[in-house]
Amino acid sequence: MDLKKLKLGIPKGSLQKATVQLFSRAGFKVSVRSRSYFPTIDDPEIECLLIRAQEMARYVSDGVLDAGLTGQDWIAEYQASNAASEIINVANLIYAKQSYGKVRWVLAVPEDSPIQRPEDLSGATIATELVRVTQAYFNRIGIKVNVEFSWGATEVKPPILADGIVEATETGATLRANRLRVLDTVIESNTQLITSPTSMTDSWKKTKLDNVALLLGAAIEAHGRVGLMLNVRSADLDAVLKLLPSLQRPTISSLSDAAWVSVTTILEERTARDLIPQLKNAGAQGIVEYPLNKIVI
Repeated sequence: MDLKKLKLGIPKGSLQKATVQLFSRAGFKVSVRSRSYFPTIDDPEIECLLIRAQEMARYVSDGVLDAGLTGQDWIAEYQASNAASEIINVANLIYAKQSYGKVRWVLAVPEDSPIQRPEDLSGATIATELVRVTQAYFNRIGIKVNVEFSWGATEVKPPILADGIVEATETGATLRANRLRVLDTVIESNTQLITSPTSMTDSWKKTKLDNVALLLGAAIEAHGRVGLMLNVRSADLDAVLKLLPSLQRPTISSLSDAAWVSVTTILEERTARDLIPQLKNAGAQGIVEYPLNKIVI
């Protein structure tokens, strides 16, 4: 009997490295070989294919792939011209190329441009890769513009090749380096794990995909957090607990010595450096900080 397979699209390009790293933290080893579009994964029930994020929604909707990871921006771009297609968001995964945050597609013009508001761009030429979403944005605000597709290096086009641009940014550094000023946010985006209604009717694929989504989400929840274990006398417990943050509540366990308890909690890694000396001064002993791979809430 043939082993069942989940055909999964991995985004090629800017999200590729971050996605492979996320899968690693979730417990999956994905290996991408040079010049190959078929990454290997240490799960025999998953078959991976590298696909540009811009095309992922189409291949998932058409059933070429059972599921894939792409940005909400490219899902919106696809659905703008394929309104009848159905895309199901299985998991909302907030990570991007450089950070664990959202990407903004912003409307920007040169710093020295007289344009101060989106409404001032009436009749202007706007360069972007996100053509349909950009056109829909200007339609909503009732401004007629000429939206042109940009093959890349969009930031260098104003003011000679375009009056303004709509471009993705995480930090704004590239826009500032090219002396561009942001007028408005067109759309916010983050990575989505998507599938189609057809795939969801297959109970095996649905269960497999739900399990993958659970692990990926758990890996994101664990990012930037650490576990902390410590022992404290019962008499000092209240003082220690007042210092401790927690996702829910710290876990308190009895020890063989009835005068002592063990406390386990989860906290932001950046707070541990300052917190540990405070816990020591409050009576905590045997303090252990440890890394976390996944947190399932």
